[in-house]
Amino acid sequence: MNQIGLGIIGVGQIGKHHLEHYAEISDAEVVAVADIDQAEAQRVAQEFDVGHVYTDFRKLLQRDDIDAVDVCLHNNLHAPVTIAALEAGKHVYCEKPMAGTYADAKAMYDAAQQGERQLSIQLSTLFRPETKVAKRIIDAGELGHLYHARSTGYRRRGRPYVDGYGTAQFVKKEVAAGGAIYDTGVYYIARMLYLLGLPAVERISGKTYQETDMDAERRAASGYNVEELAMGFVKLAGGVTLDIIESWAIHLNEFEGSYIVGSQGGLRLDPFSYHTTFCDVPMDATFDLAAADHRWHDIVETEDAYDSPQHHWIAALQERVDLLPTAEAALATMLISEGIYMSDHLGREVSAEEVMSGSQSSALDV
Repeated sequence: MNQIGLGIIGVGQIGKHHLEHYAEISDAEVVAVADIDQAEAQRVAQEFDVGHVYTDFRKLLQRDDIDAVDVCLHNNLHAPVTIAALEAGKHVYCEKPMAGTYADAKAMYDAAQQGERQLSIQLSTLFRPETKVAKRIIDAGELGHLYHARSTGYRRRGRPYVDGYGTAQFVKKEVAAGGAIYDTGVYYIARMLYLLGLPAVERISGKTYQETDMDAERRAASGYNVEELAMGFVKLAGGVTLDIIESWAIHLNEFEGSYIVGSQGGLRLDPFSYHTTFCDVPMDATFDLAAADHRWHDIVETEDAYDSPQHHWIAALQERVDLLPTAEAALATMLISEGIYMSDHLGREVSAEEVMSGSQSSALDV
């Protein structure tokens, strides 16, 4: 297989995590890294045996030996850097959420389409065993007509910085654009949209909260101004519905996992279980996901292309497999997320068209 030359833009926590994944893929060669913190960029380059370091990402984009870049920056920097990379002729893999607003995410998507470049968004949940098994069951028609899904994400006390990890940039709208719904909600919402077959978003109703106590000094130091809990109800094309709860902090034990239901059966993803009626008797079933994964790796030549988002990205660039619709799922998730904010602000349900027309760029200058 042909070697894929990569550039990493941003060597913070996420950038290092992505570098660790690429180090496990023999066909991925990280040619250069870029970060405004030159000392950290040089240290990381040395740790991962990367030959070139830049403080100006645009100079990295000028390299002919880089096929694709991985954008590992804060949310409001995703759009300008991604679009610049696409316009430079590079394929782009970008950290989630897709951007700070729907308008910025759509601009990224359009730039990829116009430049005929591949764009993928970091959606690790699409590569989890339960998602892969659920997709097979759904595609086989075992659930019948799909009509409702629930997206749940839970942390009892896990707000960045104020609860003891990460940086303050994660909880400032000026940089992160949103809180729980953007940071973790994207993983679960996008997964359910993917399993539903990406039906068009029609209407959104939502509410956000920031009620749980936090350390006063950290609150003041961080400028915390995003939500810790988000709720949503979404009407999708074909009469399909999706309800959402996403928590960074809540005084409850863990939620039941996300689920999807159809006319003939239902699946709960965590813990993974199947529910149907057999000979007019309600039936609940479990599956050996590990055994299935082991078998598929033995008999399916391209199964390794779904081991992680980075494995899949490299395999798609090599044209071993078709790229999963991560950009489409992430774009629809941006529409829903911004719709929840708009609905909360206006105190009513909003249409997808209202969100699209009302969305404005929050991108920072680069």
